[in-house]
Amino acid sequence: MQNGWSEAEAANKDEMELLVYQSRLIGADASLVIWGGGNTSIKTVSRDFRGQDTSAMTVKGSGSDLKTIEPKHFPSLRLDDVLLLFDRDSMSDDEMVAYLAQCMLDPKSPRPSIETLLHAFLPYHSVVHSHADAIVALTNTQEADDVLKEVYGERAAVVEYIRPGFTLSKLVGQRVKDNPSVDGVILVNHGLFTWGDSTKEAYDKHIDLVSQADEYARHKAKGKTVFTVVRDRVMEEGQRHRIAAALAPLLRGLVSQQQTMVLRYDDEPDVLEFVNSREAGALSQVGPATPDHTLQTKIKPLWVETEDLENLTRLAEQLRQGISRYVLDYSGWYQANTDGDHPMLDPYPRVILMPGVGMWSTGKDARAALIAGDIYHHTISVIRATQGVGHYTSLTSKDAYDVEYWPMELYKLTLAPPERELSRRIALVTGAAHGIGKAIAERLAAEGAHVVVTDIDSEGAMALAQEISDKHGYARATAFDMDVTSQEQVASAFHKLCLTYGGLDILVSNAGIAPVGAIHELSLQDWQRALDINATGHFLVAREVVKLMREQGMGGSLVFVGTKNVLSPGKDFGAYSASKAAEVQLARVLAIENGEYGMRVNVVNPDAVFEGSNLWSKELKEQRAQAHGITVDELEDFYRQRNLLKERVTAEDVAEAVLFLAGPRSAKTTGAMLPVDAGLKDAFPR
Repeated sequence: MQNGWSEAEAANKDEMELLVYQSRLIGADASLVIWGGGNTSIKTVSRDFRGQDTSAMTVKGSGSDLKTIEPKHFPSLRLDDVLLLFDRDSMSDDEMVAYLAQCMLDPKSPRPSIETLLHAFLPYHSVVHSHADAIVALTNTQEADDVLKEVYGERAAVVEYIRPGFTLSKLVGQRVKDNPSVDGVILVNHGLFTWGDSTKEAYDKHIDLVSQADEYARHKAKGKTVFTVVRDRVMEEGQRHRIAAALAPLLRGLVSQQQTMVLRYDDEPDVLEFVNSREAGALSQVGPATPDHTLQTKIKPLWVETEDLENLTRLAEQLRQGISRYVLDYSGWYQANTDGDHPMLDPYPRVILMPGVGMWSTGKDARAALIAGDIYHHTISVIRATQGVGHYTSLTSKDAYDVEYWPMELYKLTLAPPERELSRRIALVTGAAHGIGKAIAERLAAEGAHVVVTDIDSEGAMALAQEISDKHGYARATAFDMDVTSQEQVASAFHKLCLTYGGLDILVSNAGIAPVGAIHELSLQDWQRALDINATGHFLVAREVVKLMREQGMGGSLVFVGTKNVLSPGKDFGAYSASKAAEVQLARVLAIENGEYGMRVNVVNPDAVFEGSNLWSKELKEQRAQAHGITVDELEDFYRQRNLLKERVTAEDVAEAVLFLAGPRSAKTTGAMLPVDAGLKDAFPR
């Protein structure tokens, strides 16, 4: 393991800046901490609210991420008041949290780490804690006592597994007090604490002790085959992805029966090596590598035994059976360990492993699914290293329960902000790079949806997807090329969609063109092009959506962007009006055919949306101005003056109507048309 400390970078930093620097070094190494894991602290002299100097400890706030931590994420506490607790015999978690709240120099600061007392009871300037994979690999062997003694001798103290809190903090503090020469404390099934009189010394010791563990594990594993790959399970990437995409909607529906989940598919080399091995079926069921893993991945993943990887029907049935068994097993585990104080959480797996195919992870959004998957990568790493040394073991069933149902962690769930209207939902918008489609994609994302941006303008689609993700969070949008007239491109987009998010809840079928010309002057090519995009394109996309949603079994909402011309056609707009009428009739039939599957299908009919629209080309504006006997500059105002409200219709107005039809506010509405035209009496639905 490389020591990343740079004297040049650390030069001229004050104590707080050095703490941030040290913390980010720890957080940047994926082998040291998982998402949100690990914690750091320093002991200093700070000014209290009276302006007087006081002995203080600055410690990482609960839930902060060391990779990106900032000074504001570190609360400070009056150290003398905290140290008084060392003389206590016992203290509940609730009492500890309440006491620490009274010790904070700034009551508005983040809640301090649950391991605050452990940091306080170690009498050193700087303290570092991580869940280093290499350390956990040694503690999670059945031979841990002998292994740790062989590696560290008297250099590190070893403390048996105890859930974080007062008891563990006092035990570690006492162990170090009795053995002041040790450089660190190893917590079984948990991780490592080191310290020093400077942030650099604490960091250096940490890296050194982790490196010892890593080197030992590598030496022990030399010449051993830890994971024996079964050749019959190895498939080419295209074959894996075809199976994964085909199964994803079913799997998403199965794991979303209590709360809707987003899926993430993963076939990285370490995952494939593990799932394709003879040992993985048994090892995956042993348990989590650390308590922190349990919070994101549950006590164990779902392992799906497979017989014939080419038989999708059989694989689907094995998934159904596997999920049913998992729920029964989880419920039984809960009943065997519960004290009755806390209701059972969602019993569905967070990680699903399928030999030959790879891994799916699930979460309330793409970020949560990524975190669950990333943590299982850590688990695989720990299992590999442990098996090279000895035999992998984990927490007891009761210890795992006490972590997942720990009141301290359950309390964190209550602090999460309310979910938005379309949280956990996946939406696909066609023709989304510009105009109405762009406004719709942005509006759905603002209400919590993950948005698949599709368009023939790939650069515009990618730019919008990046903009949405930058604004709303990791992977909140993705972009795919899609010409709606191409069966191949439509099928490819849905294949990628299933691999990216696992399924779909909302379709906004928006892509369209507006050729102009009197029918007797219209070329067959222009007529056919209008039908291809404005009718057949909607058919090709809707066909894929209906198949996916039926397989997913979660219902869904399809919103078609029509036009006022469906009800009130215009001169020289024959190809446009006829093809869009076909689109609307398609939507009505889809509503009839799919209501029993929980799918709602509705239409919005906009009129004269100019801003940002590729539909209103220079040529179209000129033609429509000529048809109405006005100049191009007068065109927008002409359309505004002809409606009842005398209002300009914008893409954002259409997006609001789509949001209404796409979400739960219109849960009992299907087969409807909603005008967004500021009132055109000739286009009233009838």
